[in-house]
Amino acid sequence: MKDYIVRATAANDSIRAFAISSKDMVEFARESHQTSPVVTAALGRMLTAASMMGVMLKGDDDLVTLQIQGSGPLKGVTVTANSKGNVKGFPNVPVVNLPPKNGKLDVGGAIDLGIMRVIKDMGLKEPYVGTVELQTGEIAEDLTYYFAVSEQIPSSVGLGVLMSKDNTVDCAGGFIIQLMPFTSDEVITKLEENLKVLPTVTDMLKSGKTPEQMLETVLAGFDVDVKETYEVAYKCDCSKERVERSLASLGKEDMDSIIEDNKPVEVRCQFCNKVYNFSVDELKKLKRK
Repeated sequence: MKDYIVRATAANDSIRAFAISSKDMVEFARESHQTSPVVTAALGRMLTAASMMGVMLKGDDDLVTLQIQGSGPLKGVTVTANSKGNVKGFPNVPVVNLPPKNGKLDVGGAIDLGIMRVIKDMGLKEPYVGTVELQTGEIAEDLTYYFAVSEQIPSSVGLGVLMSKDNTVDCAGGFIIQLMPFTSDEVITKLEENLKVLPTVTDMLKSGKTPEQMLETVLAGFDVDVKETYEVAYKCDCSKERVERSLASLGKEDMDSIIEDNKPVEVRCQFCNKVYNFSVDELKKLKRK
């Protein structure tokens, strides 16, 4: 089953909800960056969240970028999603090894203290940037805090990545539940009760629940109305042409210095680790453009 997101409403449209199965995109990221398990979990949670936040965007060309900068050994993670929910991302440090915490991968320890930044590029002169201090470094709680503080939207975010014994991704996914301003106290109380007894995201996925069934579990007692379904994937838009444009934009002194070395140049994409090679002759042609 391919990765996909469902967008739904409940309680007479006073709740909006998103849920995702993201195993394939997280496994692709793991393979591309050769990440250790705790880094896979951190990067996977970020990709999962960004994908859902991407489909919240209105314009076809809108983008959302999530960045975490932390004082822990992982240093940080950057991911970007478009309005179709397709994502790409990279960790600052791909291999971090920490002992488990309470039997689980210690994502919070890998990130530690720091900030979360959400950048929305919606075609305006300046992108929207919201920055909050990390609350736990576990990402879901940090995003819940971000939505409340920066966007004034009461939300609940659940994210999970479960690794197999061979360190590949067993399952991954998550949900985002948000309350509209007119949500009644009764609806809020019922939702809070559901969240108190909610299984973890990985427990739900491991038991075979689909994104639709995850939302039915989170929103038990409400009529869930699925509005749209989106197939999503890890998609990097790098190309040799884009790299050529980047090289061509270098200053004359920088290009002269590279050419004078008289060695081929290797450029590696930060998001997917694909390598682009340029001969000295190709570099000379780029300089003349």
